[in-house]
Amino acid sequence: MKRPNIVFLFSDQQRYDTVSCYGAVPGAPLGLTPNLDKMAAEGVRFDLAMTCQPVCGPARACLQTGLYPDSIGCTINDRALPGDVPTVASLMNAAGYETAYVGKWHLASQNSFASPPAPDTFDCKTKPIPPERRGGYRDYWMAADVLEFTSHGYGGYVYDGDGKRVDFDGYRADFLADRAIEYIRRPKEKPFFLFVSWLEPHHQNDHDRCEAPAGWAERYAEYEVPGDLAGTDGDWREEMPAYLACCRSLDENVGRILDALRVTGQLEDTLVIYTSDHGCHFRTRNGEYKRSCHDASLHVPLIMRGPGFFGGVTVERLTSLIDLPPTLLDAAGITPPGNLPGHPLAPLAADPTSCVRDEVLVQISEAGRGRAIRTTDATYCAMIDEADGDPDLYHEAYCYDNRTDPAQRNNLAGDPAHRNMREALRGRLVSAVLREEGRRIRVLEKT
Repeated sequence: MKRPNIVFLFSDQQRYDTVSCYGAVPGAPLGLTPNLDKMAAEGVRFDLAMTCQPVCGPARACLQTGLYPDSIGCTINDRALPGDVPTVASLMNAAGYETAYVGKWHLASQNSFASPPAPDTFDCKTKPIPPERRGGYRDYWMAADVLEFTSHGYGGYVYDGDGKRVDFDGYRADFLADRAIEYIRRPKEKPFFLFVSWLEPHHQNDHDRCEAPAGWAERYAEYEVPGDLAGTDGDWREEMPAYLACCRSLDENVGRILDALRVTGQLEDTLVIYTSDHGCHFRTRNGEYKRSCHDASLHVPLIMRGPGFFGGVTVERLTSLIDLPPTLLDAAGITPPGNLPGHPLAPLAADPTSCVRDEVLVQISEAGRGRAIRTTDATYCAMIDEADGDPDLYHEAYCYDNRTDPAQRNNLAGDPAHRNMREALRGRLVSAVLREEGRRIRVLEKT
């Protein structure tokens, strides 16, 4: 059987509810994502897809290796992939695939902000990424390690495979889609794996705002407010119009990439995946945009279309980003390494009533160190108190009943009326960490 091409389309900091086919606000009433909606109607939509680490770099490390970030030292941003860990791209290369990467990498620099420099400091935030730090991608490269350091919404630069700077003046998301289309149109003798990593709708760090295409934010000045944001502080009132415009722009670029595959006769032989590294709570749960156990941080869009993922199927079972690397390898006919904790998702596409996991384990870092589980019905999170000095001692911090409180506005941690629920979830969290990470933790009940 012919092996499929694989195109992985990856946004940054995108809430699932911005994709209109999920039927949630604000995306659905705006009809915000017609191309993704069509992709879902022809393929498979996963309704409970969660990140396993709601931070940019660690989430990317998971996707490139199939391993939890803590197990490979990528617990926070500014940590490089270890050179001795097999990656999805390296396994694809060995199986005869071409491999190509476009956009934000965020996995080459190491301790690059350290002052004075640390022994392992390596800084290529604004420099070309050497081939040995590209995670195995070798046939086409058009990327920057920290894209928000080399570009803005309009204008900036990336580096090609020879380390040469490539400048652009137009809108960043369009430029990256252009480069992906350029690669798709190239003659090839082998199947290919193309990873496209946009920065949008993530805010532009140095400007501290989302940067939409010129004039587009005004189109989305009126929108329905999601339940987790209504009546809260944070900066969603200022940022949501541009954020939504960025999501619409990404959808248009998804359409352009799908059109390029169609025109070149490759669409039906290509598995296309769309997802994001994490969501966005607009500084309502902590002092920034993610790094929390809440669905606004964890719940991401996940849509697949292509061989093994056709039929307009809706999967209501839990899935994790940790499941995507084995899914990609499985789709390419490669047996996933035995040490990968994730599960291929093709069985869910074939039978959406089946189950690959009962819960998603989440590693939390940077805004505090913690562990959480997201079950279908509940969310439970415990955090480390640094004053304890014990890396295996956690304290109950959050508990939500997602059936009665889908916006997660009522924290049940410490609530004696829900002690049985909390006790059961606490036991599940301890078991999940032991199963997935191989270590025993203790969780103290909040009283």
